[in-house]
Amino acid sequence: MSTSAQSPVPSAQSLTRFVHPVAFLVFMWLVRAFDWVLPGTFNTYGIRSWDVTSAFGIVLSPVLHSGWPHLVANSVPFLVLGLLVAAEGARRYWLVTGIIALVGGIGTWVVNWPGTLTVGASGLVFGYFGYLLVRAFVVKTLSHRILYAVIAIVVAVLYGGSMLTGVLPVRVGISWQGHLFGAIGGGLAAWLLRPRTPVPAKPANTFGF
Repeated sequence: MSTSAQSPVPSAQSLTRFVHPVAFLVFMWLVRAFDWVLPGTFNTYGIRSWDVTSAFGIVLSPVLHSGWPHLVANSVPFLVLGLLVAAEGARRYWLVTGIIALVGGIGTWVVNWPGTLTVGASGLVFGYFGYLLVRAFVVKTLSHRILYAVIAIVVAVLYGGSMLTGVLPVRVGISWQGHLFGAIGGGLAAWLLRPRTPVPAKPANTFGF
């Protein structure tokens, strides 16, 4: 008889989930490089508030940036928070990212001043933070609640100041709308993707005499 024990070393398949936020960030850098080299600018494809022809900007805006400093400023928090979200799996990472982009993009399109152009991945950054924060309250097991609470506290210590001020209209040229609705989208994603309690099957009707 032979027995097998689970290896403490993570398998290559389990580690591939972390490739997704890294690849997404690399794609952003490639887009910025092409935008820098080619004539014109890709930023015209961002979110232009109240302009129905810019609806595609909801999808494209997160990968566009106004310049290299803008991209550099977003890269580290995006990667750190993105890896934390991706730890739950590639499928969940893209679901969370999609919900954040949709809610954040629509909110920005509606609330921002008409004609305002918005680009950048900071909405995703705030969305990942909102997701991790709300996730601590919707997971079922105590151990997972503690884990996500610790993660939320650590992230709050590292980025708390910028996260709090980022959702307020205190800095000219910064889309607080994108930050605010991105965070709302992240919280909504955590709630929509929360663990569900299985509904017990109803017993079959029986008749006795």
